Amino acid sequence: MLKSKTFVKKTKKGGILKVVREHYLRDDVWCGANGCSICGQSEASVLDPLPQSLSSSCDFPHYLIPDTNVLLHQIDVIEDPVFKNVILLQTVLEEVKHLNFGVYKRARSIISDPERKFYVFSNEHHRSTYIERKKDESSNDRNDRAIRTAASWYGDHLQECEGGKDVETCVQVVLLTNDRANREKAHADGIVTYTIQQYVESLDGCADLVDRLANLQHSKQKQAIDGRGKQCLFPEHIPLVKIHSGIKSGKYKQGTFHGSRENYLEATVYLKDGGDEVFIQGLINLNRAVNEDLVAVELLSQEEWTAPSELVLDDADHSESEEEITSKKTQILDNNKNKLKKTGKVVGIIKRNWRPYCGVLSSSGNLQSTRQLFVPAEKCVPRIRIETRQAETLRSQRIVVSIDSWPRSSRYPVGHFVRKLGEIGDKATENELLLLEHDVPHLAFSASVQKDLPVMPWAIAEEEVSRRLDLRDLSICSVDPPGCTDIDDALHWMKLDNGNYEVGVHIADVTHFIQPGTALDEEAANRGTTVYLTDQRIDMVPELLSSNLCSLRSNVDRYAFSSIWEMTPDADVISTKFTKSIIRSKASLTYAEAQLRIDDLSLNDDVTVSLRNLNKLAKILKQRRIDNGALTLASSEVRFFIDNETHDPIDVETKQLRDTNSLVEEFMLLANISVAKHIHQRFPEFAVLRRHPSPPPSNYDILVKAARSKGVEIKVDSAKALAVSLDKAHLPGEPYFNTMLRILATRCMMQAVYFCSGMLPKDEYRHYGLATPIYTHFTSPIRRYSDILVHRLLAVSIGAMNSYPDLLNKDKVQKQCNHLNHRHKMAQYAGRASVDLHTQLFFKKRPSTEDGFVLFVRKNALQVLVPKFGLQGTVYMNQLGVDEQLLAFNEEEPSLAVGDVKFKMFDKVTLQISVEQNATQNSFVKFMLTSPQILATNQMEPSPKKKKLK
Repeated sequence: MLKSKTFVKKTKKGGILKVVREHYLRDDVWCGANGCSICGQSEASVLDPLPQSLSSSCDFPHYLIPDTNVLLHQIDVIEDPVFKNVILLQTVLEEVKHLNFGVYKRARSIISDPERKFYVFSNEHHRSTYIERKKDESSNDRNDRAIRTAASWYGDHLQECEGGKDVETCVQVVLLTNDRANREKAHADGIVTYTIQQYVESLDGCADLVDRLANLQHSKQKQAIDGRGKQCLFPEHIPLVKIHSGIKSGKYKQGTFHGSRENYLEATVYLKDGGDEVFIQGLINLNRAVNEDLVAVELLSQEEWTAPSELVLDDADHSESEEEITSKKTQILDNNKNKLKKTGKVVGIIKRNWRPYCGVLSSSGNLQSTRQLFVPAEKCVPRIRIETRQAETLRSQRIVVSIDSWPRSSRYPVGHFVRKLGEIGDKATENELLLLEHDVPHLAFSASVQKDLPVMPWAIAEEEVSRRLDLRDLSICSVDPPGCTDIDDALHWMKLDNGNYEVGVHIADVTHFIQPGTALDEEAANRGTTVYLTDQRIDMVPELLSSNLCSLRSNVDRYAFSSIWEMTPDADVISTKFTKSIIRSKASLTYAEAQLRIDDLSLNDDVTVSLRNLNKLAKILKQRRIDNGALTLASSEVRFFIDNETHDPIDVETKQLRDTNSLVEEFMLLANISVAKHIHQRFPEFAVLRRHPSPPPSNYDILVKAARSKGVEIKVDSAKALAVSLDKAHLPGEPYFNTMLRILATRCMMQAVYFCSGMLPKDEYRHYGLATPIYTHFTSPIRRYSDILVHRLLAVSIGAMNSYPDLLNKDKVQKQCNHLNHRHKMAQYAGRASVDLHTQLFFKKRPSTEDGFVLFVRKNALQVLVPKFGLQGTVYMNQLGVDEQLLAFNEEEPSLAVGDVKFKMFDKVTLQISVEQNATQNSFVKFMLTSPQILATNQMEPSPKKKKLK
């Protein structure tokens, strides 16, 4: 049966286009019930013929039909295994997909599990359940009617299937809906209905499931006073219609909200147009926005612009009344008027980007109360009010909570408990938390992905030998960190007859095994990158590829993608060739082993000679880059030694860099630059490149001031000027000073990002840190999906593979680049969080006193660095017994005076390092100052010039 709709629409050029939409209806859409005598048996049979009921009030066999809002808002409950034999209507799934794609994906995941008995019924294509929208009927009302029609049909169909038995003895359908009008109409049609809360509360042995119900009682609150008689604390959000018109007129700006990790009363909104940013300060101006929400902001008048506070503030004032907090904390005093930023206020929410949050219950809550305060692990997310009857049990647990709403009358958003992760402090629990918090896909690879892997045993195919350059006779070797099994790259050097050198970088040919559009490809694209934690690796591709077939291990044949140069002894490139190849690495070395070979002059085998010459060339390449303005920065990286049995850290040290680290780095950089030039020349609109924007001059203020306080001048006019200044910046007797300056310079940098070349002008391609006009990532396809895209572009350009539509679609390429930028950033954060976790585990049993340096000076704290362990942390003055009235902060030096003791950046201090639990039961490394000693509070008098901090 065919339904047709005809309508007209205007084209971009103002013309009229007639559109005919055809909709086919069928009689053979299965009901999904196993054993149905009408539909018969088929692969579409999913539902049990006589489902068991766990409900005390709904104690007859039944199938559940949730409406759109139940599926959309109560997915945390629906995901529980107690929910089985559920019919998801096509109408419901399409609405959910449109409203929240994340929930839709979670629903599809449940559907794919045969144990859950979830059946998708195509009611929009069934002749008996399809309905037309009535005149003056809203789309929501039409969809509600479609859901009731499908539920009614199911009831009649199942009764007919049983031969007309009494309804009490047949399998029935139960419609789950919280909409009162919908329930009343369903009841009038003879459909059994329950609210989700009624149904969940009726389930036997599922008391904890009630806690997972989304709390939506405030979501439609419009009054100035809420149900408990509390006055509104926040301004009302402007409706979307007014927001869109305001954005068009320029009155409002839209951007992504990012809360501060150091001060819960501050945030930055990164605008969509032009990459500008707006500073937000104070609870009222933050106006219930949550990290990563898409918001509308209104700029304040220039007289109201302000600057970030130098205070480190944690949202720990929940013991005070909401009104007191709001009135007291929205005013931040002592802002530096010379650092004013474009300031605004949030006037509306365009799109909420809430996600499940990990954390703990606040230990200050009353265990007898059902109302509890949840403290997220992520500091830039506000605390969340939840209701739970399990407070006593959950107090010792890491838990997951979702936000349901944020009423104007509430100091905190309102949410619900989702699930327990495990005991606080348990290593497995803490690892799970950091993976969830940083959005790292870490579940096992699915069966569909595994099907795309090569069948073992695997060997080099003869037809591939004829298509590739055979380099198995060359003295190729790899150099990697200890324990590395995903070896992406290998190198070779060979002297040519004309006196020049042949140098090759050989990269694992991952694209041979991962074909576009396969489940394996889609999974790798979604994961985006391999995530390296201290004690484990979360692979982007299955281990069969990452540690075996793609890994360029020694003494086995492997497919590679090679970049081969002819070079002069002065490292000038004469020619470049890209080719698919077959290699056999002669040695898999660590950085230390390679360095020993280079330094041991008694060794003169082919691999060692190759390494020595590569090292000479690398030094020339590096010096050339530095002369061109490339920056050599620093970070405090540490390496943990892990016990083989307990998997706990037993020792820690800062990572040691050798010449061989630089050797590998220089040739990888050369390969990346060479490939970037080539693919951009062949595909100027579609090349996947990597850019590093130059930071605005104001970013360097803290670096310049800190160096000046030690009598050192840092010039930041250009990358070249900065590099030269950093090279000259040394202080007698302070060997770590230069490293700290470079760490500080790293903090001033912008984030490097992937992008599609056709989306930006060429003058914005530049990589500031490397001082190169064009750059990409080619050398790590085992662990970065960006490199896979680059390999495919390069392969197409040399005729080694055929193109496909998505590869040459700049909108889709840019969308993938945006996703990869997110995954890359989250992987970095997860790696740092893993280091923090193992630092806690290490110092929990080993309190220590170590030398450190002041890295940053704040109004109420010192941020310090311990070079021995690469540790960074914060010393809070109030924890030393110093009242904030006695602190004298000087923004210009910058310095913090406590009585006669003055702290400036890079000052040497002695610190006691230990681990304790704070009021929220989050373990953390605590730094206490032991030298220089600060007088007790009662021996000090406040400076008469110092204003009291509010």
